[in-house]
Amino acid sequence: MYLDIHDLSFQYDETRLIDAFSCGIEEGTITAILGCSGSGKSTLLRLISGLEMPAKGRMVLDGKIMFDHKTFTEAHLRQIGLVFQDYALFPHMTVRKNIEYGVRKSEVKRKKEIVRRLLQMVELTEDAHKYPSECSGGMQQRVAIARALANHPKLLLLDEPFSNLDQQLKERMRILMKQWFKEQGATVILVTHDRQDAAYLADAIIELDGEQ
Repeated sequence: MYLDIHDLSFQYDETRLIDAFSCGIEEGTITAILGCSGSGKSTLLRLISGLEMPAKGRMVLDGKIMFDHKTFTEAHLRQIGLVFQDYALFPHMTVRKNIEYGVRKSEVKRKKEIVRRLLQMVELTEDAHKYPSECSGGMQQRVAIARALANHPKLLLLDEPFSNLDQQLKERMRILMKQWFKEQGATVILVTHDRQDAAYLADAIIELDGEQ
């Protein structure tokens, strides 16, 4: 199993948000975590990425322990990409510069080629000079995903990726994203409250109830 999570629990101010969550995810698959508001979806992504520390549990990614009772790998060492709902782009950087920021230092010699390919993949080559304020919601989403992919993450996490898009653009982005991820062989987890998003994109669906 590429990603193996066992008995993951997390609480905040005496409130248990995640209780004994377990799952296994194969490499190169898209998994949707489906649940209503307050079910713990975003918290689960933060735990997987290393932005929060679990109360207990174990997680192994690509054969390496990310956390258990004696190990906690810091977020910047996990090679996990996380795209937030608000995309978190740098407003003072162009589309190109935002994507360049994601390229690993070890691949600086290939930076131009990596960015060129990503711009082409997300159909933003002609908009590379624009700043986030000049981009639509769909464009900003694509920049955020391209920036995350520039680091060649072992795992890509998407937090409600379509929440800021209108229905027509959402349907277009579903098609594009599934195509990109399958072509890249990316392993992806997305959280959503929308069953249609989950059904279209995901190879597997995990449902969280309101008590998580």
